[in-house]
This record gives sequence, C-alpha cells and structure tokens, in this order.
Amino acid sequence: MDFDELKNVLEDGFVTVRKILDDERKEREALEMRINRLGIGTAAAGGVDKGELAKEHKALANFVRTGDEAGMKSMSVGSDPDGGYTVLPFMSLAMISRLFDQSPMRRLARIETIQSGDAFEEITDPNDVDAVWVGESQGRTATSTAQIGKIRIPLREIYANQQVTQRLLDDSMYDIGSWIDLKITDKFGRSEGSAFVNGDGVARPKGFLQYATAATADGTRSNNELQHVVTGHATAFLAPVAATGVSPADCLVDMVYALRSPYKQSGNVRWLMNSTTAATVRKFKDAQAQFVWADSIIEGQPPSLLGFPVELDENMPNVGAGTYPIAFGNWSLGYCIVDRPGIKMLRDPYTSRPSVNFYAYKRVGGDVANTDCIKLLKVST
Repeated sequence: MDFDELKNVLEDGFVTVRKILDDERKEREALEMRINRLGIGTAAAGGVDKGELAKEHKALANFVRTGDEAGMKSMSVGSDPDGGYTVLPFMSLAMISRLFDQSPMRRLARIETIQSGDAFEEITDPNDVDAVWVGESQGRTATSTAQIGKIRIPLREIYANQQVTQRLLDDSMYDIGSWIDLKITDKFGRSEGSAFVNGDGVARPKGFLQYATAATADGTRSNNELQHVVTGHATAFLAPVAATGVSPADCLVDMVYALRSPYKQSGNVRWLMNSTTAATVRKFKDAQAQFVWADSIIEGQPPSLLGFPVELDENMPNVGAGTYPIAFGNWSLGYCIVDRPGIKMLRDPYTSRPSVNFYAYKRVGGDVANTDCIKLLKVST
C-alpha cells in the first residue's frame, strides 16, 4: 500500500469516528433535554446540579489526562447516590433454625398404633397364685387364684392453627407453607415428649413423674405407685467420705438392684436424666476412686452408668429438695404410647381471608403400663 492509499484509509477512518462521536453527542444532548423537561436532573428535584456535573466532568477529564484525582468525588458503597445502589446484599436460600431438645421417650417406650376408637385397653396380670407343699396323704384344699387387671390409655389431642397472609405465601422467596409444616411437627414432638414425663393426664398423656411413689419394694406397694430410692441428702447427693467408703453414687447402685432381674434381662433398660444432672453424675466415683460413668468409644452410642446406657431428657427436673431428677427402668415394658397414625394437616384459605390457616392436629396417649419397671431417685433423706 503506497502513501496515498494509506492517507485515504486514515481519512475515511477519521470521518467514521467523527460521525460516531457526533451521533453520541446528539443522543446525549437529546437525553439531557428530556431529563430537564421532567425536572429530575435539577438540584431542586433531588438530582445533580448542572454546575456540579460540569465540575465532575472537568475533574474526570483531568484524571484521564494526568492521573490526578483532585476534584473528583469518591464513589463508595456507603453512599447510595455515589454507587451504593448498585451493590446488593446476597440473600442465602438457607435459614438458620434454633434447635430444640427432643425427648427420647418415643424411641424408648412401647408404641401401640390404633386405627379406631378413642382409647387403648390391655389386660394386666399383676398377681401371683398360691402353691402349698403337702405330704403324701394330706388333703388338697383350694389355693388362692390370681386376679387380673386392666389398663386404659385414652387418646388426647394436640393442635396448632397458624395464620399466614396469602401475599406472604405468594411473594416470599422461601416456601413458607413447608416451613410452617415442619415447625408444627417439631413442636408436636416436643410437647408430647414433655407430657410423657410430666403430663398430668388431664387432656394430655400422663407422665411417669406424676405417679405417687413409695420406698417399698415390688409386690408390697400399691399397683398405682412407683418405687423411689433416696439420695440420703435433703437437697443433693451425699458427699463422698473416703474413710468410710461412702460415695454419692451409692443411691444409683441401689436403683439398679431395685429393678428386679427379669426386667433387667429383657433389654431396653436405660437411665433418664437431664444434662445438668448428667454433668454432676459424670464426676461420681466409687470407693476405689473409679468413675461410675463410662463414655462410649463408639460414635453415636450413649455413655453408660453402672453398665447401663444413659439417655438425656431435658424434661427431667434438676437436683433439688424433693425432686426426682433420675429415672431408671425398662421403658419398653414400663411405659406405653398410643398413636392414631400421622399428623392431620389442613390448609384453609377461606375462613380468615386474606390469611391462610395452617391447621394441624394429632391424637396420642401415654401412661405407665407396669409400675414395677420404672424406678425413681428422690432427693431426700
């Protein structure tokens, strides 16, 4: 390419660039005119003053030529007009939920599922027959016969009725309906777990801690009483005495042997206490200064106390005068939970418009089935 041809190409390029710049200038001027007519570019309307804008343009041109930032306004996230509007927070799709303690009672107790009726009934055999040793020629008179009994566990009902506006359901980035369903299910589980331990039996299951207790052994106390073992101290456990070998764990040993051998051999024998009590018992030692508590070396397995697994239930009371902070027993034989299957869920968009009612209910019962199978520790002398 000779010099003339190169000159022509450059001139054509300059013409094209000038045309592009002229078109952009005309477009910018037209846009400014429309903005001025709307009044949104004036200082009075909350916009940018023309004089200030000219200063910014001049400062920008100076920065491009020399690198000097003098006269330029700093753009920052902290000022919305100076660029902050363009920086948006990232909204996670996850939700941080508070975790609540769940009772292990549903996992430990016997569960009976019924499809009809409002109660569960079962025959009990709490008594023994009589037998007499006789000689070869002695008469055989009638011996006493056993009597049978019956337990009755009525179904109780728990419900929740949550109201949420239809607009929130429609516009929320989260599935509010599913979230409410999960919250209700979790609350039902915690409520029934509390009732299995402390429920008074009025419109709710009856908890084992609501039974009267006696220090007498099986067969000598009422069938409606649980046996208790005392700590030997009015408000706490006994203090260790090295000289005599007295240990605060002595009462726990008594509890183990208060549960008769047939019930210990059938499995599912567990301790039950809350975390605060467990922290105290974890430090107990026997007369040989050996810990009576043993942590499991297998992940997911519970620790053991005097050879039996420990379950934590935060519904159990703390150690205090007259309380029953520890229970021990065969829970599958000792406590029975009665279920009508499932939680019934109903979404009602009509009754409380513009809100939607998330109505849920469940029917469940619970009661002690065998008072010989559960032993309680009483903080008492």
